[in-house]
Amino acid sequence: MPLPSKFQREDDSEPIPHPPRYKEHLQILTADLKLAYKALYEAIQPIPYIQDRLYCVDKVFIEGGSEEWVGDGTFRGKGTSWVRLESYKNIYTNPPGKPVRYIIQADPGFGKTTQTLQYTFNWSTGVKGSPFSDVQLLIYLRLRQLRGVRSLAIAIRRYLLPKSCQLKIADIREILEHTTSLAIILDGWDEYPELDTELGGYMRDIITARASPNHDVTLTTRYLPKQFLATARRVRLTGFDDQARDQYIRKAVVGDNDEAVEQIKQRLKDNPILADLCQVPLFFVMFAHLAHENEEFKKFRSVTDFFSFMIKCFHEHLNNKGRDLNVKRPSRRYDSEHERLSTLAYEGLSKPDQQIVWEKEQLIRRLGREFYEHYKRIGMLVDEEVITDQTTADNSDVYTSEIRFYHKLFCEWYAAYRLAELAVTLDKGELLRELKKLDPYDLQYLYRFACGLNPAAGKKIISYLQSIEGGEKFAVLCILEQTGEVDDIKETVRKLCADTVSIKRGDTKLLQRSTVQLLDIASGHKIPTSRLHLNGCVSEAVAPGGNILLNSGLHVPPSTTLETIEITGKNLDISEEKMIGLLAYTEKCERLKKLMLQCLLPLSAVPVGKIPPSLKTRNVEVLLLSLGELVYHLNLIQGKWVKHGSGTAQIGGYAELNGGTNDEWTVRELTRASAAGVPTVCLHVDGCLSEAVTAGGNLLLSSGLHVAPSSTLETIEITQKGLDIPEEKMIGLLAYAEECGKLRKLTFQGKQLLVPVSVQAEKIPPSLKKRDIEVLLHSLEGLVYNLNLIEGKWVKHGSGTAEIGYVDLDDDNQDELEWRVRELTRASAAGIPIARVDIYGCSPVADQSGSSLSLSSQLSLPILSTLQELVIYDEDKRMDNTEVVGILSYTEQCAAVKKLEFNAHYASPMHLPDRVQGAEPILSTLSSRNVTVRGNMKTESSPDDRVRYLDLRSGVWETEEERDQRVLRVQRERQAQQT
Repeated sequence: MPLPSKFQREDDSEPIPHPPRYKEHLQILTADLKLAYKALYEAIQPIPYIQDRLYCVDKVFIEGGSEEWVGDGTFRGKGTSWVRLESYKNIYTNPPGKPVRYIIQADPGFGKTTQTLQYTFNWSTGVKGSPFSDVQLLIYLRLRQLRGVRSLAIAIRRYLLPKSCQLKIADIREILEHTTSLAIILDGWDEYPELDTELGGYMRDIITARASPNHDVTLTTRYLPKQFLATARRVRLTGFDDQARDQYIRKAVVGDNDEAVEQIKQRLKDNPILADLCQVPLFFVMFAHLAHENEEFKKFRSVTDFFSFMIKCFHEHLNNKGRDLNVKRPSRRYDSEHERLSTLAYEGLSKPDQQIVWEKEQLIRRLGREFYEHYKRIGMLVDEEVITDQTTADNSDVYTSEIRFYHKLFCEWYAAYRLAELAVTLDKGELLRELKKLDPYDLQYLYRFACGLNPAAGKKIISYLQSIEGGEKFAVLCILEQTGEVDDIKETVRKLCADTVSIKRGDTKLLQRSTVQLLDIASGHKIPTSRLHLNGCVSEAVAPGGNILLNSGLHVPPSTTLETIEITGKNLDISEEKMIGLLAYTEKCERLKKLMLQCLLPLSAVPVGKIPPSLKTRNVEVLLLSLGELVYHLNLIQGKWVKHGSGTAQIGGYAELNGGTNDEWTVRELTRASAAGVPTVCLHVDGCLSEAVTAGGNLLLSSGLHVAPSSTLETIEITQKGLDIPEEKMIGLLAYAEECGKLRKLTFQGKQLLVPVSVQAEKIPPSLKKRDIEVLLHSLEGLVYNLNLIEGKWVKHGSGTAEIGYVDLDDDNQDELEWRVRELTRASAAGIPIARVDIYGCSPVADQSGSSLSLSSQLSLPILSTLQELVIYDEDKRMDNTEVVGILSYTEQCAAVKKLEFNAHYASPMHLPDRVQGAEPILSTLSSRNVTVRGNMKTESSPDDRVRYLDLRSGVWETEEERDQRVLRVQRERQAQQT
């Protein structure tokens, strides 16, 4: 039974009625497309100058490495979320339904086009289980041909169907509209002629799903489009590893001839300078064929030396053909006389938007027809027919030819001759302006070739490279090209390798590539490398195919002279399988003594049978750098992680969980320490607990991570803004603390962490009381409480007098308001004096009994028995008699209050009644306690803004003068009575 198609639309249960001749036209289109694709996939040319030897793609296609981005859609970030795919077929594993945009990204020569041609072969020949094999219609277009094309139907008619085909554009458009099982492949976005123009809008619409929204679209490109669908599935090709190289040699070069296979592989080993170049499938293919077929193949001193040999082979092949009977002999002078081609190539690469395609007649006028024909015959230049924007009188298309280099690297080769010439003839300032046009990251071989072709030019170019950021290591490679003798750079390489050689996540790809090549040189020439530090740059795949794979897609092959490797990446998850692959890589590093890892490593033992025996005999140390300064080593006999070194070990300082990318690593290492009996001094949980706080007996983080109880943990500190821990969750935390057998202290600190005012004593785990664990809370103004585990109440921690000074309750700071109210309540319950509380703009209203103040935020401020002064700021507010009496009642119940103030002298006054009525008992109590009640206000009878005092005997508001006069009058009356 056929599998359900991944490419079927969700609405296929309700088919759209087909036009009358739909089936007939679909059959014609399908048949003609398969013929067009056959002409493409049967014309694979591994070596450009052997044009009479063409291969079917299925005979030469070998899977290189591929990775998928599994991030959050922010594709341009520096994420480390590249995950290795087991097969190119796994790119298309989305479930049936919603159409997908796919982006296959890779540098030139990495096999993007070959892979898409394999897809056309699979579809055309019905290869079961392969991508697109179950698609009704597959459209494959080369974007470099689509200048001036404004619709998919036009592109199909012009470039995929024979001129004799009966189908019209309208017929094709009708088929596209009514075919539900359809996929589109657009090859070479970076080569699209209208890439950055308004005319290219239609193809951009397809990429962003504004056009062809119901179809799956695959785009191949060197770099990401400026606009693309955020949900696009992104894949990159990472080139050939050792296994892929071996497969290609057997499949396409020598068959199962093991001796011939080993000969080719040995020739690659003899040329370590080509290791990086041969990761590019296109150039490894050339290398393999040349190494097998050319008896003069030799050990090359530099990439320039190899390219010079390869170009010579191109010309020699053509010259050999000229010896045949009745064949015109080619001119040998074009082998070396190529100044005009070099100038053309240089001009193209030095433009802001590089030009690597030329209109044929324009190019012939510059180079000459005979020169052009010569370079076309050797395969260096490739001719491709495209349609112009013009039409004939009868509205027929007008075709023209465009010329490009077989590969951009050949364009760099010829441009290097011109760059070398300019470097010799221009003065320093003029040369600097030229070099700034040429990005070493994008054109590294142009620089290397120029240095290799002309030593005098190389000296100036190398001086420039040494002056730019990150250019020192690349300059060393250019020195090697310049001289061709490793002896000339050995001392420099030795100095670089004597200290730690680092490859970091933030390094440019050029710097990473240069570093890898220097390691290759050191390995090939027995130069010791003391330590390689791979910091945050190792791919999730870790070590597939025998090499360490970096996030940039570069491979780090084993080194025979490397002594220590350190891999740092706390979010790099090294499973058991990947760990075994890494140990196999370590085995190939013959002098390696130490492998140091700071990654997510398995807690379980590594299977002993899969640990390479030579690591045991060589006494290689495999170390895990854990929390603090704790180190474990892998016991290679038992496969277990054990504490490294003698003496007592502990995790000192903080082990911190903060919601960052390192949390999973920290949790795993806490678990490892607990299992190994290693004490952990303190775990600081900073802002990352979930609202649930605990789950299943574990701490639950907001990321979903569970932190199991640790048998060796001594202190837990919890700091979290805005986290509410009600009594039920607090009991869960105490139960967690109970399971941490060595725990001595649980601390809560930080503003806005809401902890219950009390805990039911009977629910506190009894063992905590027996172990005398401290549960501490850091509160207002440095005040610290200790939870009395017998009574469930918070009491002041430590000796000495404690007091809380001024505390603001402000509705403009809602985040802290609830926390401050909670902590004031706690202080009152603990008998801690509170000097003053200022309430700003919260419109406080007392409840009927006056036992609390309701604030505008729906919070209530309960009776504070230790409060000494209360100030209410509520500008321009009108309060009636009932509201004033309520606040006075609240004040009366706050037994320690000595002063109540409405507003302050610098705020807008409040509007209060002339007299407080019906509150005689309250006023009497306040009077007996000598409480002062004052305010900045206007009264009903006196609209002027004055500071007034409440006469607690009469309930009348009076000014300061009136109060003074009343006090003086009372004193005189008393004196009169006494006399």
